[in-house]
Amino acid sequence: MEPDASSAAAAQNPNPNPSTGLPPISAVIRSSRATTMMELEIELKKASDKLKSWDATSISLSAACDLFMRFVTRTSHLEHEKFDAAKSRLIERGEKFGEISLKARKTIAMLSQDFISDGCTILVHGYSRVVLEVLKLAASNRKLFRVLCTEGRPDRTGLRMSNELAALGIPVKVLIDSAVAYSMDEVDMVFVGADGVVESGGIINMMGTYQIALVAHSMNKPVYVAAESYKFARLYPLDQKDMTPAHRPIDFGVPIPAGVEVETSARDYTPPQYLTLLLTDLGVLTPSVVSDELIQLYL
Repeated sequence: MEPDASSAAAAQNPNPNPSTGLPPISAVIRSSRATTMMELEIELKKASDKLKSWDATSISLSAACDLFMRFVTRTSHLEHEKFDAAKSRLIERGEKFGEISLKARKTIAMLSQDFISDGCTILVHGYSRVVLEVLKLAASNRKLFRVLCTEGRPDRTGLRMSNELAALGIPVKVLIDSAVAYSMDEVDMVFVGADGVVESGGIINMMGTYQIALVAHSMNKPVYVAAESYKFARLYPLDQKDMTPAHRPIDFGVPIPAGVEVETSARDYTPPQYLTLLLTDLGVLTPSVVSDELIQLYL
């Protein structure tokens, strides 16, 4: 039996992420043999579900797929067009959504420049492509600043971030994660990315973001979240355990005795009261307006 369009297109990308996972869904529209809008929407839903299943813990991938589906199929007047015309319109929308997503980081980087001043020290946590884009643009604009970069356990992604910042000629210092409070006096602001921005205005991000925000808040340091709008998710976690768990193995460098439990959770939830602003491709937002933006995105 031949694979349907959704399986064939989704299979083109075995390791999807929000920026590379969407083209396979869009390709379903082009390769589909459906003859009605309902059949086509069913194929798109199957492709979206297949992409989500490859990384069930990725909030950003799930949210991006949901937004793509909503963006492409949301207007009812397509049902009254001839099918070929409606299909062409869907292809156009899919391509437009892809363009918006690809431009998001550059838009956020430009909006963020007003918050970075000469002589400032910025604390970043782990590796974030959008935060890297923000700092890269600031450096290219000849702003003089330094970055404190956490190690980023459990997977040490902060070491990758520090290497890329150093390659750009940006002064960078690596901190062990437990040195955040010790070093906060040196910090003027905190920049973090997000795996997901939730309805409360809080964020789900790599482990340690919550405690960094707590320390920053207690010492009156602003915490800025740089996040693409496709990471806005219809979730409302009530506490740290109220979300899909994501685990990463941890190498301590020494044997762990049998019977000793190791916490391997890879992300935490930061409530909105500890965040200053969200810098997004929709604009600069306060955490309190996120729910309104989510309503608009999913209308």
